[in-house]
Amino acid sequence: MGVLNHLSTLLLLLSLLPPALSHVVERFSDVTDCETFFLEGTTPNLPGILVGGTVQNQNRYKPICQKYKKTYRFATLYDMINRIPVFSAYTFSGKAVGRPSQSWMIEPQLENIKYQSDMKVDNKAVKNQAVDTDYKNNNLGLDRGHLFPCSYAPNDDTKRSTFTLTNAVPQASSFNRGSWKTMECRVRKALELNCKDYNNNNIKAYVVTGAVPSSSNTLNNRVNIPDLMWTAYCCYNSNLGQWVAQAHWGENQQEDKGKTLKPETLGALEKELNKIYNDGVKVFHDDCPRNVNVLEDERGRNLEAVEEVELGKKRVREGSGEGNGEGNIKMARASEELKDCDDEDGCDCDCDEK
Repeated sequence: MGVLNHLSTLLLLLSLLPPALSHVVERFSDVTDCETFFLEGTTPNLPGILVGGTVQNQNRYKPICQKYKKTYRFATLYDMINRIPVFSAYTFSGKAVGRPSQSWMIEPQLENIKYQSDMKVDNKAVKNQAVDTDYKNNNLGLDRGHLFPCSYAPNDDTKRSTFTLTNAVPQASSFNRGSWKTMECRVRKALELNCKDYNNNNIKAYVVTGAVPSSSNTLNNRVNIPDLMWTAYCCYNSNLGQWVAQAHWGENQQEDKGKTLKPETLGALEKELNKIYNDGVKVFHDDCPRNVNVLEDERGRNLEAVEEVELGKKRVREGSGEGNGEGNIKMARASEELKDCDDEDGCDCDCDEK
């Protein structure tokens, strides 16, 4: 009877294990499925943090192969001192619409938590990462800002996997819901149009999104509030028959409505990050062009110019009719204004907020 009782207890504990048990490793290359989130298996190079795929301080920085329901979904390098991710790396293969009803999770392996039945993020034993109470009811106007956006996930389970606080940073709400959101939506449409795997013509892009920590600005005296957020993608463009890349970055601060983020080259981003991490920053494999920024639609037209023209046309249709269409189009080009993300775009704007 004693053996049966122990067996029953063990089975009960196993049944209570959470669906999200990520894999904390020494190197991303330790897990083959995790390595696939990086182009040619090449991880970013950040001097002093991650060099040649090797973490420079294993007591502080932890590579996490983010696993949910027995499948690896994306990869994160996590900073246990600042309690925010350095970056998350993921592949984009299309999107599923909608925000799941999903509670925020933590990573038990960072805390050596055993038999944690539901990964409650308010656990007092959590020392090396942010918890939900750090973010709740803060009076600083900060959201839990995804690095791997929920709105970029191809299915419901992958969407849910992004709701781990090892994939989030304190992000100024007007920035998260303003220029950063608009950029994410616009880039996502570009990836859908331009990034096709040359082997099977399926959508595929490699994306890395990171955060640069501040020197001393914190949330709840625990979680670093980053100064800067950045993101870049690299993919094969079947229209052009070549690899293309693009980058964006922005200051993590409250902003006025209507602000936009200018698209930049991958080389410009690496130059900007070199100022912070010292020379030697490399976000992607050498296949990705550093000084070329090309975005084209399915008809080979420059996507940014097309969007600006379409925005001008829409203003003409919706406006009072004063003036001519060409004048309004020129005004749209000059303003560099981006259309707000809405249902008409098929853009799931609310997926990543808060």
